[in-house]
Amino acid sequence: MIMPKKTAEDFAKQQKEISISEFFEKNKHLLGFDNPTKALLMAVKEAVDNSLDACEEAEILPDITVKIKNLKEDVYKVSIQDNGPGIVKEQVPRIFGKLLYGSKFHRLRQSRGQQGIGISAVVMYSQLTTGSSTRVISRTDEKKKSQMFELVIDTKKNEPEIIKQEDDADGIPGTGIRVEMDILGRYRKSQGVDDYLKQTSISNPFAKISYHAPDGTKMTFPRSVDQLPPPPKEIKIHPYGVEFGILQRFLAQTSSRTLQAFLVNEFSSVGQQTSKEICIIAKLDPNMKPQELEREQIEKLLGAMQKAKVQRPPTDCLSPIGEKELEKSLKKEYPGAEFITTLTRAPEVYRGNPFQIEVGIIYGIPEMKQDAPVEIVRLANRVPLLYQAGACATTEAAKDIDWKRYGLQQSGSNVPTGPAVIVVHMCSAWVPFISESKEAIASYPDIIKEMKLAMQDAGRNLSRYLSGKRRAGDAKRRIQIFERYSGEVASSIALLTKKPGKDIEKKLKSMISQRSSMKEGDKNDEGSPEGA
Repeated sequence: MIMPKKTAEDFAKQQKEISISEFFEKNKHLLGFDNPTKALLMAVKEAVDNSLDACEEAEILPDITVKIKNLKEDVYKVSIQDNGPGIVKEQVPRIFGKLLYGSKFHRLRQSRGQQGIGISAVVMYSQLTTGSSTRVISRTDEKKKSQMFELVIDTKKNEPEIIKQEDDADGIPGTGIRVEMDILGRYRKSQGVDDYLKQTSISNPFAKISYHAPDGTKMTFPRSVDQLPPPPKEIKIHPYGVEFGILQRFLAQTSSRTLQAFLVNEFSSVGQQTSKEICIIAKLDPNMKPQELEREQIEKLLGAMQKAKVQRPPTDCLSPIGEKELEKSLKKEYPGAEFITTLTRAPEVYRGNPFQIEVGIIYGIPEMKQDAPVEIVRLANRVPLLYQAGACATTEAAKDIDWKRYGLQQSGSNVPTGPAVIVVHMCSAWVPFISESKEAIASYPDIIKEMKLAMQDAGRNLSRYLSGKRRAGDAKRRIQIFERYSGEVASSIALLTKKPGKDIEKKLKSMISQRSSMKEGDKNDEGSPEGA
């Protein structure tokens, strides 16, 4: 029997809309749920990142508790609680039960999350792998009761489905959020929750994090500073970072009546004079209505915006860790290190987006081997990046440096070896991650250049320390040789001068001691171990 050919109408019946939740349900690896170990990490990461953001915006020093309990083989109960402002009752279901719902996507400023996917994706993964609902307890006022929600996501509609809702008078002391969920995962210390929390403590020195691991270990990452960083301010998009479609949308939606006013009102670093220059280059009337521009005119306007001399965007949209704060944080996490140096580069711009690079080098860590590769800690907007290191701009920049010049061993263009950790932090209003899982920074030339310059600056400080250490070692060895033969030299001089050998040996040791003191003083002046 010959089957009839399918017609266009038949194909049309098969077409239907796909919700974002349904898409990510089938493609959870795109969000970082590649394997059970990463899945457990992602559950903790997304909740902790949200807690830190909420506390910072509310100007509260974060106090976060993470608890992970093994329920059965590869199934864990994860609980994260903070002391933030909490979430109002109406918003809880949407924030935890709807993908692409958040407050940060349209704001151009430094923040940990941006797409509104993170925590709701964890809720979806939890119900997909364990069939469990997520429990959220929120308290926004100490005088009011906590609100408790048990919810799942209707992936067909990308909408929250509330299983249970009630007031919970004994939920949370003060204000804040507690999230509880069951996760199919796997616990391991390396490249897992333990590493994430340690690195989060380094990049957020103002936060206190208490951690109850599945193996029964309890640890606290105390805050090393008692002051929040200055909050980043929202900025407008810069002319150098705009694309045709965005410009077309801005022109259609603006409330500005003239093209010149549109350029001043909608873009960063554009004043009256700059807007006139752009219009002159584009050969467009500054007084024409923005909505009346045709496609060819929009292309001319876009080209003129790229050609005109526009000031750099403001950098108060950034909130770097800070040199002193990063140094305190590293000293807290690596108390046995011989040497620590930190620095913060001046802000730069890529495609109209401000960004800033910070670097710390920790050297002489007792538990690290001399011939092992150095550990590279990658951070973006204060968030650790634990996976896809080989695809990250940070690793590429580190490999492209001749570390032998700075005292570390290196084979070819590989990561250097030695008992050291290199910390690289990029903060930006928009970090160019290579995927939605936000595990690696894209290799933009401007970003790699800044990372290299920052690591080279820190490397020079390390080189000075190691040079001083070598000079001090050489001087010590010379003095030890003098001390070893001082007795024989004293005896020989005594035979020649007919004077008591003991007196001569005493004077020789005094001279050696004075020489040693002089060398010690020179060593301190040159910034060697004692000076460090």
